[in-house]
Amino acid sequence: MASSPTPLLPSNPSENRFLALLRRAGLLDWFLLGLIGAVVLAYFIPDVGSKASPIPWKAITTAGVALIFFFYGLRLSLDKLKAGLRNWRLHVVVQLITFVAFPVLALVARPLFAGLKGEQLWQSIFFLCTLPSTVSTSVVMVSIARGNLPAAIFNASISSLLGIFLTPLWTSLFLHTSADEGHLWGLAVSLTWQVILPVVAGVLLNRRFGAFAEQHKGALRISDQVVILLIVFTAFCESFAEGIFSSYAARDIVLLGLGMVGLYLAIFGLVWGLSRVLGFSREDRITALFCGSKKSLVHGSVMASLLFPATAATGLILLPLMLYHALQIILASMMAQSMGRE
Repeated sequence: MASSPTPLLPSNPSENRFLALLRRAGLLDWFLLGLIGAVVLAYFIPDVGSKASPIPWKAITTAGVALIFFFYGLRLSLDKLKAGLRNWRLHVVVQLITFVAFPVLALVARPLFAGLKGEQLWQSIFFLCTLPSTVSTSVVMVSIARGNLPAAIFNASISSLLGIFLTPLWTSLFLHTSADEGHLWGLAVSLTWQVILPVVAGVLLNRRFGAFAEQHKGALRISDQVVILLIVFTAFCESFAEGIFSSYAARDIVLLGLGMVGLYLAIFGLVWGLSRVLGFSREDRITALFCGSKKSLVHGSVMASLLFPATAATGLILLPLMLYHALQIILASMMAQSMGRE
């Protein structure tokens, strides 16, 4: 009997493991390339996605945002949230890092951003710092690093809910949003119809349709990503059409990327030190690290479209978030892999 052929060994085992890790996290797919493609496409055809376009982008993205949060609520089990309340010290640390430490760091760094161009970049960074943590990425990284997975699920879920209220609050205090222009009522109505009511409806239907949502979470995640790509595309179309990026060179983008790496490492070091001082177990420390250092591109894209609806600078607002999103995937994947081997 002929022996079966021996499979070829990977030429670079370490690189192969890293790629496998990204695939396991669901992050090495078309989405990151899609984000780059959406920006490039917006650069070449800005009129297609701008306000001058005959396509009703606003109605399409509004409906998409509502669906994102409805299916998020549909997968949110109140019983699991109640069970997760026991480890309250860990939860308090994660939420304080997410919604207090991040914005405070941005406020401390504000004097470093001089001039109109620097002020615009700072506003974009501050908006990033007010956002909640991710759900899927945080949970996956905690699982890879062998941390406290139930606590990660709880913190990521609670962070998303708190962000609905805390992100608009922070931005209304320090940024020029629609709230500063006397449109608080319109913002409240938009948040209610597009975010709060869909989440509440989903949670109420969790017992009946939650299992269905879990079974089809892959397809739901793709639909979420499509909506985010549309929001990013239209935001950058408007920015390119108005010439928002004309004063920014490639060097500025590189420096911004380095700044996002520094922000991530600063928060990571802060959480690590605080966790050790509080005597967290290794599993809880890992959960605090990966849940507290993430920022959600989904919530950021949605909140940018709600909080900055009348400005062409929405693309600039999203730029630091997109850079941070890509960098947190790479850095967190490397760290999670290292911790998982310990």
